[in-house]
Amino acid sequence: GLDAPFMSIYTPASFEKSGGAKAFADGLIDMVEGFAKARPDLFRMAASVADVRAAAAAGQIALLMGMENGTPIEKDLKNLEHFAARGIRYITLCHSEDNHICDSSYATTRTWGGLSPFGRDVVLRMNELGVLVDVSHISDQAFDDVIELTRAPPIASHSSARVYTPNFERNLDDARIVRLAQKGGVLMINFGSTFVAQKSREAGDASRKEMMDAITAKGLKAGTAEAKAFADAWEKAHVPPLATVDDVADHVMHVVKIAGVDHVGFGSDYDGVGPTLPVGLEDVSKYPNLIRVLLDRGLTEDDVKKICGENLLRVLAEAEKVAGKS
Repeated sequence: GLDAPFMSIYTPASFEKSGGAKAFADGLIDMVEGFAKARPDLFRMAASVADVRAAAAAGQIALLMGMENGTPIEKDLKNLEHFAARGIRYITLCHSEDNHICDSSYATTRTWGGLSPFGRDVVLRMNELGVLVDVSHISDQAFDDVIELTRAPPIASHSSARVYTPNFERNLDDARIVRLAQKGGVLMINFGSTFVAQKSREAGDASRKEMMDAITAKGLKAGTAEAKAFADAWEKAHVPPLATVDDVADHVMHVVKIAGVDHVGFGSDYDGVGPTLPVGLEDVSKYPNLIRVLLDRGLTEDDVKKICGENLLRVLAEAEKVAGKS
């Protein structure tokens, strides 16, 4: 039943130093467009709420695109305009490291203390272009800067509630969830076990430390193909305890309780969390398992429709309206 996924135009953080991010991102967009060209009976490119509705009416899957990591902007707002013209409808401002736009929740360097001066220009131009500002991955200070600055509702495209994973800045704390909602935004829950269950988070952190120690002991250099292959094999062999559908539902219900049902959605992160997906949510065919739990917990069918996509479409429509007024 998933008929409007956001295809992730993801650029690794390493491109910030190596260069070539824009070309890499363009190649991924070419790939997504290729799906629609090869099978127009199944897929339709989508860059607006109207496109999504039209695809659904025609029985097609709407291929939306979100850019994960703003490094491809390469310090030039013309590149931002280029990607908006190609159909990018949200941008996760950074990824695992600080970049020229903002600080990352995963980094300790805190290069900018939030958004960079250029990052502030990026947020304002995104508002003018109808591109959603995605606060997933960014630091708390950068989040606060975005909330203060943006005129359109932001989203957290694949984050969860920090109350269940204390000290994990990648998830949002309650105060920031409420501020996101006050701006009209949506927190889209990440399904990864290490995002939703503390036991998985702790086991994953311990395993990652062992892995890094093993990489060092083997004399492998971080970032090389050999180190990546070792890390991939390690992660497959050391899967942390998996979360459950109920754990994911806890996060959804928590956001409903503190911010309202209009401000939560499914972020999944199916292409990003590897082997740590919860039991019962292993792929998109399992969405009914989560929907059943939410209905059993007292949500109405109208509530669930909002969470399944209407909330995100409302935010995208508001961003289109803000852009139209620019």
